Amino acid sequence: MPEYISREVRFSSIADHFDADQRDLVSRWKAVGQWFVERGGVGLDPYQKVVTGPVGPNVEGLLRDGTPIAGVNFASQDYLSLACHPAIVHAANQAIERFGVHSAGSAALMGNTSLSVGLEARVASHLGYKFCTLFPIGWAAGYGVIKTLVRETDHVVIDILAHACLQEGARAATANVSRFAHLSTAAVEKRLKRIRENDPRAGILVVTETLFSMDSDTPDIAALQALCRDYGATLLVDCAHDLGALGERGRGILQAQDMVGKVDILMGSFSKTFASPGGFVACNEESLKFALRSSCGPSTFTNAMTPIQAAVIDAALSIIDSPEGDERRARLMSNAVLLRDRLAAEDFLVLGQPSAIVPVILGNASVSRLMTRYAAEDGGIVNLVEYPAVARNACRWRMQVMADHAASHIDSMVEIAVSARKRALAHEEALAAFDDARAYGLAEPALS
Repeated sequence: MPEYISREVRFSSIADHFDADQRDLVSRWKAVGQWFVERGGVGLDPYQKVVTGPVGPNVEGLLRDGTPIAGVNFASQDYLSLACHPAIVHAANQAIERFGVHSAGSAALMGNTSLSVGLEARVASHLGYKFCTLFPIGWAAGYGVIKTLVRETDHVVIDILAHACLQEGARAATANVSRFAHLSTAAVEKRLKRIRENDPRAGILVVTETLFSMDSDTPDIAALQALCRDYGATLLVDCAHDLGALGERGRGILQAQDMVGKVDILMGSFSKTFASPGGFVACNEESLKFALRSSCGPSTFTNAMTPIQAAVIDAALSIIDSPEGDERRARLMSNAVLLRDRLAAEDFLVLGQPSAIVPVILGNASVSRLMTRYAAEDGGIVNLVEYPAVARNACRWRMQVMADHAASHIDSMVEIAVSARKRALAHEEALAAFDDARAYGLAEPALS
């Protein structure tokens, strides 16, 4: 018999509990913290999971409260399954023996190593650019490049679904931020035309991604770059989720659209495919490299990428740009297509195009939270995305596929998803009947 769970725990969001009226800044979050505790107490808080062993197609770990979980892993962004690759581990160990474990300084001072300097040149060449600047994390690259480029009088035109680091960088740089409808080239042109009519001398930065992580879809990058040329704007593209994982030599959507090396500024994260935290900004102007070194907070005033990171990323790039990389990308794509097809056959709504990201729409918060709980209980480890990261009734699993997944892993996950949906819908129906009876003063039905 399923237990009773309050509507507040099932449906509410962080915004419903944050108390902006509190004068004490920490106290504003007290109700939010209590709400997370209550969610965890009934198994509806799937966040802050902990792995207790290697990341792979199967994983063991703990929920935030220490509850053990184990099963097929569709929650890790190790797209080419390089996190435990012997060559990667060997490269990390060699870097430790030669350099130690710490960069011990900013890249603006003496935090770089010969490994990171060499990696910058190699990444630039691989992406078709003259220059590349490394960052210790991908977030720093996205936020930092926008904050460095844009001044208060400038404008940012940004896709409404662009990553949070890009959105926050834009808001921190200027109040002149125009968010355009997702993937709408026409909306970009409309905004560029209006800005140029009213502010002909202002700088304009247009921001988009090659592959969007919530919907697994792509813009027309060539068309956006042409618009930027026409209106004297600069295009910044984030390639975090497809670089290495898709396309010839792992050059992703840009390769498919014949735009390798042709975008004004390219940034990305290594954490999805290159087995390490880290980010980069690539361009053809050396002046931007100096700007990022000298006048970009997330680069100038933080420690540089560690020698371990640089060695791991370099070794990953060697695999990515090799026949083994081709074979891993082929397996990844085959797995993504199989998972999408199997889910669709079970009447799940799957968004976007085949990639390592498989977004599965679940619906409202209550059913989604219940499904995620039941999936974990049955050995299906997935990530739930809910409001405000997506619209209130568009909660989803962002399933992440690996090259090393086998058909058996996919079959198991789909079976778990079908069972979790059935159990969640039944539980939610019982809870809704219970809530209705309570609201109208009727006899409360049994939760069976």
